[in-house]
Amino acid sequence: MDLFDYMRDMDKEQESPLASRLRPSSLEEVVGQQHIAGKGKLLYRAVKADKLTSVIFYGPPGTGKTTLAKVIANTTSAVFTQINAASAGKKDMEEVVKKAKDNAGMYGRKTILFVDEIHRFNKGQQDYLLPFVEDGTITLIGATTENPYFEVNSALVSRSIIFELKPLASENIRELILRAVNDKEKGMGSYKAKIEDEALDFLSEAAGGDARIALNAVELGILTTKRSDDGFIHITIDVASDCIQKKVVRYDKGGDNHYDIISAFIKSMRGSDPDAAIYYLAKMLYAGEDIRFIARRIMICAAEDVSNADPQALVIAASAAQAVERVGMPESQIILAQAVSYVASAPKSNSAVNAINMAMEAVKNENTGTVPPHLMDASYKGARKLGRGIGYKYAHEYPKHYVKQQYLPDELVGRRFYIPSDNGYEKTIQEYFRYIQE
Repeated sequence: MDLFDYMRDMDKEQESPLASRLRPSSLEEVVGQQHIAGKGKLLYRAVKADKLTSVIFYGPPGTGKTTLAKVIANTTSAVFTQINAASAGKKDMEEVVKKAKDNAGMYGRKTILFVDEIHRFNKGQQDYLLPFVEDGTITLIGATTENPYFEVNSALVSRSIIFELKPLASENIRELILRAVNDKEKGMGSYKAKIEDEALDFLSEAAGGDARIALNAVELGILTTKRSDDGFIHITIDVASDCIQKKVVRYDKGGDNHYDIISAFIKSMRGSDPDAAIYYLAKMLYAGEDIRFIARRIMICAAEDVSNADPQALVIAASAAQAVERVGMPESQIILAQAVSYVASAPKSNSAVNAINMAMEAVKNENTGTVPPHLMDASYKGARKLGRGIGYKYAHEYPKHYVKQQYLPDELVGRRFYIPSDNGYEKTIQEYFRYIQE
């Protein structure tokens, strides 16, 4: 590299976006993703030992997939090459493979190929890479926002370690914003900017786990805000909101307003008002509420307020909770909306919660006695001598698979805890009990 090349690269680096300039150069500088990049974790050990095998980084935008690839590029002794699957063709891959063979043959150096948006490769392009990954000509690093088990050649997946990156937590985004504002070497520290705590909190939440969104807003705010009389550029909540193009929603996760909205959300589902429930869902999502927290509240409502009036409600709520973990935002808002609208529209019953509350009170405050002897375990030697299991009636041997016998302890005989309502499927449960008892 001559002087002109060096100066050109320096100018390019200085003109690159803040999010790009702020990328860490070592694993120790990486913010977030400690479940895979933390000290002692598999990826950390492999990079430090320079023994990386083919990997695929999978996760939402702005979570650090390219960042980790760049860290590997700075750490490894291998030749690092990067292509983007959205624009690269077979000729580009043939050139990479040729150079990789030359590097291995002439210099004894391995080649790492970073393929950004690898899911955009068609089957033929992915198949072309396979034998060279298999024989070690190249070590593949793929990055994708799509589930690799669906979008990447299964043969490539089987030869790679899948690392799933999670949306960055608000505290991670907060750390990156402060680094961006104060770092004079890579960040905007030389601009003498200050960011107010309210703006910092807002951007940390509004970014939705995407560091790039937050850093772009910070850069735009600093570059477009006039310097105040004190000589500093002040990033206020209004500046932050304008730069991220997102309205400030009053929603303090640690304050009363947070609990008021959650309360209204649950009560709207309980009150069978899907429109209100969806509205409060939207407000929480817009404000950056944790989708896992929302999913948990829907599951609780499905069990507490719908219960056996529609047993399918809990199934849908639990499936939604699992789905949002796998999908992430923004698509998860559709999944949550489906679950919310179903639970809100379902027939209601609090029979299950009443049952467990009454039973817990009985256990806590009353002499509940012992298990009737005929229900006790009779599987061990000598049980019969102790009177265990004698007289037990096996329900399946009787008509309608039901036989009347005592199940509660003597002290609680006749007590009822679960009393089905007349609503939804619980009406069917009532009819079933009448049927078997007649």
